[in-house]
Amino acid sequence: MILISGARVVDPTQNRDGLFDLLIENGLIKAIDQPGAFDSVSVRERVDAKNKVITPGFIDVHVHLREPGFEHKETVKTGSLAAIQGGFTSIAPMANTEPVNDNAIVTKFILGRAKSANLARVFPIGAVTKGQKGEELAEIGLMAKEGIRAISDDGMPVMNSALMRRAMEYARMFDLPVISHAEDLNLSKGAPMTEGAVSSLLGYAGNPNASEEIMVAREVALCRATGARVHIAHISTREGIEIVRRAKEAGLPITAEVTPHHLMLNELTLLNASHSCVHHQLKTDYKMAPPLRSEKDQEVLLQALKSGLIDMVASDHAPHGCVDKEVEFELAANGILGLQTTVPLMLGLVQRGGLSLNRMVEVLAVAPARLLGLRDLGSLEPGMAADLVVLDLEIDWTLNREDLASISENSPFLGRKFKGKVIKTMVGGEWK
Repeated sequence: MILISGARVVDPTQNRDGLFDLLIENGLIKAIDQPGAFDSVSVRERVDAKNKVITPGFIDVHVHLREPGFEHKETVKTGSLAAIQGGFTSIAPMANTEPVNDNAIVTKFILGRAKSANLARVFPIGAVTKGQKGEELAEIGLMAKEGIRAISDDGMPVMNSALMRRAMEYARMFDLPVISHAEDLNLSKGAPMTEGAVSSLLGYAGNPNASEEIMVAREVALCRATGARVHIAHISTREGIEIVRRAKEAGLPITAEVTPHHLMLNELTLLNASHSCVHHQLKTDYKMAPPLRSEKDQEVLLQALKSGLIDMVASDHAPHGCVDKEVEFELAANGILGLQTTVPLMLGLVQRGGLSLNRMVEVLAVAPARLLGLRDLGSLEPGMAADLVVLDLEIDWTLNREDLASISENSPFLGRKFKGKVIKTMVGGEWK
């Protein structure tokens, strides 16, 4: 048994926020009680967690591990290590690998790599369509049998509404959520940043908010028609939020996630970076899909997260090599690293009063576990899996390249100073 003593335990599933001791046995939470309650218990390891915070292990429902096919950017092992160092005990990789995770063989391969790495838990997300081409449904049933937890063509929106409807009908049969990359390519294709004054000033084609708004509205309509669980990935606009609000008020099974970078950055960040950069790398690390939106959108996203309208935070961890980023802005690949910066960025919001610590745990652990149907995760209730994170809220540190476990280094947050850090991560009763 392992005894962790004296920590501030924050667990919204039990309305718990105070000093407690935790007893862990056989990979499970055995008991939680007042400090000193287990002092007489014989244990093999005692951990003094005084002045530390313990939460359920965080779960990232949106990552890109790149393996198979793009191992020069990331592998299941390096991505899982980045997850562990960032406080994520479970991660859900998207299907845009090569070959695409659109069949049970690729799903099994990813799970095998995760087992070999023996770091974070990995719950693959299967493709909606074969090859993510938007033409024919993937092998949803066979992938479900192998262990996928959701379906998504993330990175490529499913433009065919009839096909998306059929996907939702199949997904409902297996109780799988459908994760939507809500973007109308007819409006946004070839536009590297959000439409507005900044795009005009910099001379780039603009991706309008309407591109997201239209597709979120379509997903709500199809959700109403099929009864499937629908999850909106990386929501970024106030118009999209308003549609989600109305869908929830109507009782539809709609959830949404926001990324830390859409909470922390906006189009003006990109404008400032364009003034200061002397080469392409600095600016292209701010290129992502959906693009950074306006200050007003950013404010609405934060308020929606605080109120519960947005259900969770996901990193959209998207590693890319220098050949993908050290090019002209409009040609650069979309995406940034996120697994090791999500928690410190969220702690920054907590410290500034933008979010409570309890709400932070809800959006990083409780809601993600619910979305993926992980019934023994996302809580420190006795009997649940002993997946937990130890945080030190007082440490001041700076993110440097050598801190990154990822193969890639495409992060706009390199060199940023943070307060609060992940100290230890436990998965299934084992320190990782």
